[in-house]
Amino acid sequence: MKQTVILTFFLIAALGLTSCRKDKIQLTIKQYDNQQIQSYIAAHGLTGMVRDTIGGDTTGIYYQVLNPGAQTINGQPVTPLDYPSLVAFVYTERTLDGTFVSSDTVTNHFYDYVGHISTTLPLGLRTAVHNLLKYPDASIRVLIPSHLAYGLNGAGSGSSQISNNRIPGNACMDFYVHAINNFQTYDDQVIKNYMATNNLTGYTAVTMQVPIPVGQQLNPIVYWNGKYSTPQVPYSATYYYKILTSATTNNPITDNSTITATYTGQLFNGTLEDYGYNGTNVFSGNIANDITAVRDALENHAVAGTKISILIPSPLGYGVPGYQSIPPFSCLRFTWQILTVTP
Repeated sequence: MKQTVILTFFLIAALGLTSCRKDKIQLTIKQYDNQQIQSYIAAHGLTGMVRDTIGGDTTGIYYQVLNPGAQTINGQPVTPLDYPSLVAFVYTERTLDGTFVSSDTVTNHFYDYVGHISTTLPLGLRTAVHNLLKYPDASIRVLIPSHLAYGLNGAGSGSSQISNNRIPGNACMDFYVHAINNFQTYDDQVIKNYMATNNLTGYTAVTMQVPIPVGQQLNPIVYWNGKYSTPQVPYSATYYYKILTSATTNNPITDNSTITATYTGQLFNGTLEDYGYNGTNVFSGNIANDITAVRDALENHAVAGTKISILIPSPLGYGVPGYQSIPPFSCLRFTWQILTVTP
């Protein structure tokens, strides 16, 4: 009888433990991510979001195509993006809980092959761009699960408790992406928006042809001339200048002139680019190899004593690839003070 009671006790205890384990189900990371994304969609009323089912619905990505893009340009069909395609886009990103937000589309620029996106940005973004951002000028919003974003360790430096400093581990991400192909149109609008935001008036527009860089190969998605055409067809871009201080001298600047000057160069978010001469050190030399807009503005609109401000689109600056710390296809603001000109 005693043995029967003991056996019954252990059987009840075992059933109780089994019941506890069933009540406390461990979520997999994919289940956890999906739960976070579904809650985010509901909390923000994102009615346009659909799950990415391309390739068998294995990614857990949710998306909304805001603009499908141009499937034809000048009557010619555009080849959809693939992994070997070059793509240029601007983007914003944020964690679903809002502890990290990166919305500066002045610096959030990408230009490279689609297959290379995951070298600097999440694998899930590469998948989304490949599957959804198929044509020029397309724009998408994408919710990326953490296991396809920055993973267990997160990204960035500093404490995960400091807002906007670090992406915490297991954070699902909200990305907005807009593909750029016509830099002439895009940059000109960026410059006009910048002038309006900063109350910049009195600037004169100068439109000039943009030389095709030596060895530059164009791509059906990203191309220098802003048209679906061959690299031999030139295109134009517009920079803007304003004389801040007039001069009465009559010694024009040429490619062969030696000038002394101070200047500053900055991105449109105010970030100064360290050229070694930013407003303090005196530059001495010629401008024959300077960027196109600076060279044209100084040679045609400045002499010794002139102070000039120049707003520059990327094709007349450092181009689509960018340069060192300057992001791809960046518009720039330069201010030059010409001190002396020697023929």
